[in-house]
Amino acid sequence: MKKLLRGLAGLVGFLLLWEVVVQVGLVSKTFTPPPSVVLVTVWDLLGDPEFVRDVVATMLAWLIAIAVAIAIGVPAGLLLGSVPALRTATAAIVEFLRPIPITALVPLVLLVIGSGPDAKIMLAVYASLWPIMFNTIYGMGEIDPVLMETARACGTSRFRILSSVALPQTAPFVFTGVRLSATISLIAVVSVEFLAGSQLGLGSFIIVASTGSVRFDLVLAGTVVAGTLGYLINEGLEQLGKRLFRWSTVDREAIA
Repeated sequence: MKKLLRGLAGLVGFLLLWEVVVQVGLVSKTFTPPPSVVLVTVWDLLGDPEFVRDVVATMLAWLIAIAVAIAIGVPAGLLLGSVPALRTATAAIVEFLRPIPITALVPLVLLVIGSGPDAKIMLAVYASLWPIMFNTIYGMGEIDPVLMETARACGTSRFRILSSVALPQTAPFVFTGVRLSATISLIAVVSVEFLAGSQLGLGSFIIVASTGSVRFDLVLAGTVVAGTLGYLINEGLEQLGKRLFRWSTVDREAIA
């Protein structure tokens, strides 16, 4: 409760500072509307079916992207973490691909598959894959070797070891990767919607508002909604992690 109250106090303080800065004329009301205007706009937008459709389109793409990233990242992390030779052999290409920003890949993806939902989902998967995979690899390194050796001594297959021994032991690490990737995926989806000119989505709404009627209250309202969604996703996953992994001593905030 104290954490919640402190967070709310900080948010209220930020909004008050924003309001004062705009009202005293330090920044233009035209380009930076005060929160008293932006929050009213947000409330009005929540009753607009077209805006709600944009939000749903963004969240659906986010959900598909994070699900695909988990389906790829966890098995890849388990495999690379359990086979050092394979991890060494793929290290160069992984470290080459990982730093590439999705913005650099947008033109290529648009040329190959167009600007439809597939583009933002593919790029969101690319952006959110790495934290899941690397947290899984890190978790594999933290497993007690005795557990793995005991399973091998009992004649357990590699697949069964990974699924029944390694995965439960690495679960807190994997979940941390998922939580980090969830917000990264949302950022990627909105960014691609914005850059690629998608027909639906929050990013599409923001770019239209900024270039069409030039309603900066709409631009900031869309941004506030995107930020709120990101906060709710992260907070929800954090609380879920605390419930699921009460037994774990892993510092889930420190792994990135």
